[in-house]
Amino acid sequence: MATYSKQLLSGSTYGQPITISNTASTGNVIHATQSSSSAIDEVWLYATNTSASTVLLTIQYGGTGSVQNTISLGIPPVSGLTLVVPGLVLTGTGSAGSIIYAYAATANVLTVSGYVNRVQ
Repeated sequence: MATYSKQLLSGSTYGQPITISNTASTGNVIHATQSSSSAIDEVWLYATNTSASTVLLTIQYGGTGSVQNTISLGIPPVSGLTLVVPGLVLTGTGSAGSIIYAYAATANVLTVSGYVNRVQ
């Protein structure tokens, strides 16, 4: 029987928002899955923009080398908790974890918050 648990993002300290300081690939670490390919992480991410301008956020979902790993969207100015990853799932490879990174067009004005629902 599978077990379900809510997890903090591994890139977060005590569940606090992660400041996006990187402005190019490879981005800041948001979350890393377990190495097991049978542990499924359902990922929910929200971005906050503290600047007065729309800022492009790029999520590198499980890798950095391909367009299939890239989610890009403009985060509106002075906004809070804009949904950027709506419960997409990610697993490890069986020998290594998969990593979610993020970078922004402007450093230190976006934060990413969220959680993981882990099914094992």
